[in-house]
Amino acid sequence: MKIGLIAMSGIRAHNEELTQLGLTLPGFVERGKVIASLPSLSLLTLAALTPKKFEVEYKEIADLKDETDFLDYDLVAISSFSAQIHEAYELADRYRQRNIPVVMGGLHVSSIPEEAKRHSTSVVIGEAEPLWPQLLSDFEKDQLKPYYFQSEPGGFDLADAPIPRYDLLQPDKYNRITIQTSRGCPHRCEFCASSILLTSKYKLKPVPKVIEEIHAIKGIWNRPFIEFADDNSFVHRKHYKKLLRALAKENLRWFTETDLSVAQDDELLGLMRDSGCKQVLIGLESPRRDSLDGIELNANWKMRKQGKYRAAIEKIQSHGITVNGCFILGLDGDTPAVFEEVYNFVRDSGLYEVQITFMTPFPGTPLYHRLKKEGRIIRDRAWELCTLFDINFLPKNMTVDELQEGFLWLSKNLYSKNAVQERRRKFRGMLKQSPNFR
Repeated sequence: MKIGLIAMSGIRAHNEELTQLGLTLPGFVERGKVIASLPSLSLLTLAALTPKKFEVEYKEIADLKDETDFLDYDLVAISSFSAQIHEAYELADRYRQRNIPVVMGGLHVSSIPEEAKRHSTSVVIGEAEPLWPQLLSDFEKDQLKPYYFQSEPGGFDLADAPIPRYDLLQPDKYNRITIQTSRGCPHRCEFCASSILLTSKYKLKPVPKVIEEIHAIKGIWNRPFIEFADDNSFVHRKHYKKLLRALAKENLRWFTETDLSVAQDDELLGLMRDSGCKQVLIGLESPRRDSLDGIELNANWKMRKQGKYRAAIEKIQSHGITVNGCFILGLDGDTPAVFEEVYNFVRDSGLYEVQITFMTPFPGTPLYHRLKKEGRIIRDRAWELCTLFDINFLPKNMTVDELQEGFLWLSKNLYSKNAVQERRRKFRGMLKQSPNFR
């Protein structure tokens, strides 16, 4: 029997002005293109959990070019971002019309399982790893259940994770490969649609297992660029220092997401530098204290760190590790003045890279539920607008037009050729004077 694992890829903005802007200012869409080109780690992991008696094929939606591609499987599993979920549903419907069972899972589906069930045979809710073997057993007996969910939500141990089936990928198609070293995050940001929706625990993958996955990747790619698919790396310092010492032997280049607290540990930063860390992505969200107030729901962590933003960026980048600072526009504390404030902060802080997005009410997040209760979602269930570059809510302290126009102004000024070159020049000049870079 043959199983098709299909990933939806290639997220794009519906906002025509931003799409056109991206054509002239490539920096604006650079990170989005990287994300869209990453393989689906979840599907590759399911492939590794599939018994050898099944034939497994990994595809991305762009690979399915004609009707014959839709007739070739006995079971189909589909993974999708919210922005492409309607396309995923259309694909699932086409398979089911041919009496081919379809399984759907992931963050979006786990948040709205009843919606997904209307288009699929089975829905996987939560972490898929412990559920997949039972699902396949039921499939063989023609007894697929409508819903599969963990008896202990978030209870999967990453020590039991298999090595993803990287061998299913076309090597020349990917310039970055993902590895997950942890799952979860200690913070609870109102807008966050990461794996904290799947698990409330912060979980670590054992160091030997991470290295084993790296060796599997290096057996296919000569000198790969690794992206750690973590919500927040380095939360447990002792564990990560052990991992970084092991990574230093692997001659890697790598990238991850983390928070500002890494700047507090010089030893950690040195180990990151020496093990090949090229960039960290940090959710700064806003330079405005009023805008940060309340967005981290556990302890208002981000607002309390706001005064340390510039020093932390300087410390991290002094080790030769660039910071990609992420800002969200349209937060409740934002006024029309925020666009110039973000621009000035990026210019004055020395940030090497910057990413700006609109506040986005992803399904399942506290933000979505709050905005829906307040009547501030413009088109409910318009998941195709969950691109981070489309507006689907009513801002609190400005109009939709002011948010749109301010975002366009900021994009043009942050991603112009001169602005990008100036950020690069400042970074290079700083490194020449830094005792932390060697």
